[in-house]
Amino acid sequence: MRLDAAEYAHSVEFMCKRLDVSKSGYYDWRSRPDSATARRCEELKLFITKAFEASGSTYGYRRVQTQLRRWGVSAGPELVRQIMRELGLEPCQPRPKRFNLTQAAAVVIPDLVGRDFTAKEPGEKLVGDITYIETGEGWLYLATVLDGCTKEVIGYAMDDHYRTPLISRAIHNAARNRKLAPNAIFHSGRGSNYMSAECAKVLKGLQLRKSSGCTGICFDNAMAESFFGSLKNERVSRVSYATREAARRDIIRYIEFWYNRKRLHSAVGYRLPREVHADHEQLRLVA
Repeated sequence: MRLDAAEYAHSVEFMCKRLDVSKSGYYDWRSRPDSATARRCEELKLFITKAFEASGSTYGYRRVQTQLRRWGVSAGPELVRQIMRELGLEPCQPRPKRFNLTQAAAVVIPDLVGRDFTAKEPGEKLVGDITYIETGEGWLYLATVLDGCTKEVIGYAMDDHYRTPLISRAIHNAARNRKLAPNAIFHSGRGSNYMSAECAKVLKGLQLRKSSGCTGICFDNAMAESFFGSLKNERVSRVSYATREAARRDIIRYIEFWYNRKRLHSAVGYRLPREVHADHEQLRLVA
């Protein structure tokens, strides 16, 4: 630690005498340039701050450390964690949720996923769900379809209602945006719209197999719940939407420009969903 005599009750002369060091030695020490370690630490602070701010203050130390590695900057996770604490960089935290663990009686539609939301190839296992966003004009409902292999949101739709046509639009958009495997799995919760004849007709027309977990068990559709948690924690809970249109535009930006293209996802080895999809497409072309 470098001392400034103005901050202390005793003079520099008195302290040097008590510590048995010369005044010239003390001032020589003060005028020395920072060490290589100190300079590297200052550089890391700049990179860490840049990665944290680029994430919209959402990245914890693991994602920040991964982002540094992608930039070619070497730093261990504990060092990144220490510097983030020193800089006061704390990622936004999700609001606590209460889970309903009441299991309802089984119905005809089977659970083809069994809480395994991974897939070997894109388009083999899809996950759908619906959520709502508060605006000054009332609720805006968002239906999504995610790919189990890449974790990408491949289809979505928004409207001022949550009727079945909203879900059908999200599924059709997914089929338009990505090539789906024949007999691919479409997994969802047991909401009445997902259990409807209209939804079943859409899935049948696209050669998708319907899968569903148990009623009230959020873990049976954890992948969709995770996305909604990220959306609301990282974006929706931090802004106020005057209109549904403002919310719609902001959510599109989050999905298209952040979640799918720039956000590092731990479920795919801290990579980007679009990056994972591109790698699979490259392998398919080579094969």
